[in-house]
Amino acid sequence: GDYGKILEIPSIPNPFPELCCSPFASVLSASLLPKATSRTKQVIKVYSEDDSSKTLEIPSDITARDVCQLLILKNHYIDDHNWTLFEELAHTGLERAIEDHELVMEVQSNWGMEEENKFYFRKNYVKYAFFKNPVSFFPDHMISFSSETNAAVKHSGILQMFLSSSTYPEIHGYLHAKEQGKKSWKKLYFVLRRSGLYFSTKGTSKEPRHLQFFCEFSNSDIYMSLTGRKISGAPTNYGFCFKPNKSGGTRDLKQLCADDEQSRTCWMTAIRLFKYGMQLYQNYTQPYQGRSGCSPLSMTPMRSISENSLVAMDFSGHRSRIIENPTEALSVAVEEGLAWRRRGCLRLNSHCSPIAISNMAIHRSQSWFHHKISRDEAQRLILQHGLVDGVFLVRDSQSNPRTFVLSLSHGLKIKHFQIVPLEDDGKLFYTLDDGHTRFTDLIQLVEFYQLNKGVLPCKLKHYCARIPL
Repeated sequence: GDYGKILEIPSIPNPFPELCCSPFASVLSASLLPKATSRTKQVIKVYSEDDSSKTLEIPSDITARDVCQLLILKNHYIDDHNWTLFEELAHTGLERAIEDHELVMEVQSNWGMEEENKFYFRKNYVKYAFFKNPVSFFPDHMISFSSETNAAVKHSGILQMFLSSSTYPEIHGYLHAKEQGKKSWKKLYFVLRRSGLYFSTKGTSKEPRHLQFFCEFSNSDIYMSLTGRKISGAPTNYGFCFKPNKSGGTRDLKQLCADDEQSRTCWMTAIRLFKYGMQLYQNYTQPYQGRSGCSPLSMTPMRSISENSLVAMDFSGHRSRIIENPTEALSVAVEEGLAWRRRGCLRLNSHCSPIAISNMAIHRSQSWFHHKISRDEAQRLILQHGLVDGVFLVRDSQSNPRTFVLSLSHGLKIKHFQIVPLEDDGKLFYTLDDGHTRFTDLIQLVEFYQLNKGVLPCKLKHYCARIPL
């Protein structure tokens, strides 16, 4: 009898269950996911900017934001809310940023078996920039308000109007549209309303009898065209299109083309706002809401090491103090960096001069430096990161082998500034402003313009990485 009782002892629970699961299951099961549902797992492949890839085993109801969160943790990146999952449709040359709340497996389920589509993981600085600065996204000549609304509405009210269901702003302007089944494009006057996109059959008339329906957005996604001129003979480089969720055929694409980047950005931003409304605002304000409503991975909101949580200390006085002014804090960091470099110079050898250091091309190791890329490639890279003020990279000049070029986004345009080497008294300097401000190397130059606008239209804020960060 005693022997029988011994057999009834319950099995001892495994004290380390997480060691038995795959690493993804253990990371994800914490609180990202609703409890007690039997979960089906799927596999996706996600590419980085350098085309290296990671294969992830994920639950079927995971959002794009949570995949980003997983990759941020896996790669030990800093989460600054700009990391984004992109969908690239290879055969049509189209790309879109997947919204944070979208289900990744739903996106993949719309791909045809034979299509070589890819997920990309990279920063997208423009993702929520319109919440911070709506004025630059909605130029006066493209937006009008319904008659009940006071037309002199403050610009700060634009977003509230997009997000509310009663009032709505209207976006209007000329776009080139590709004619169905033909190679030709036609320039038409378009009007964007909550119910969909229309074009006028008579000049710029907005009378109901002249407005013809073009498409609505609830069952289609909006993509940016990366190769419009090559593939579809578009009249400009600023193409975008609507693709129905459930079809892969090129014939079903509704292709459009704007005259400039500002116009394309305005149309695409307004369509995102009309399509997702308050959901976009929630994605922006609550980036950590998992599917179950808890913050993912049972952590407190991961500010990680954003500028808000870095504390700069100044030990130059008798008592230490925390530096609260961010510009002062950054300049202290830069000074420390320069002091470290001077010490490093002394360590290399006692005859080391600034000219020797620059000959060693220390800028080559910097993530913002791109060796031997063309002007067009630089523009494409910056565009991929999003045209917000201050996105930049530094590259070799193609026309002059000794000089460099700073490519910088400002006012939805990409501008290029020559960095010229100067020799003075046997020492080599670099300058952007004909020698008024001189730097011993490119790192010093970039650090200076991160703190000071100088001759540039804005400070350098976000760099385009040469390789994933």
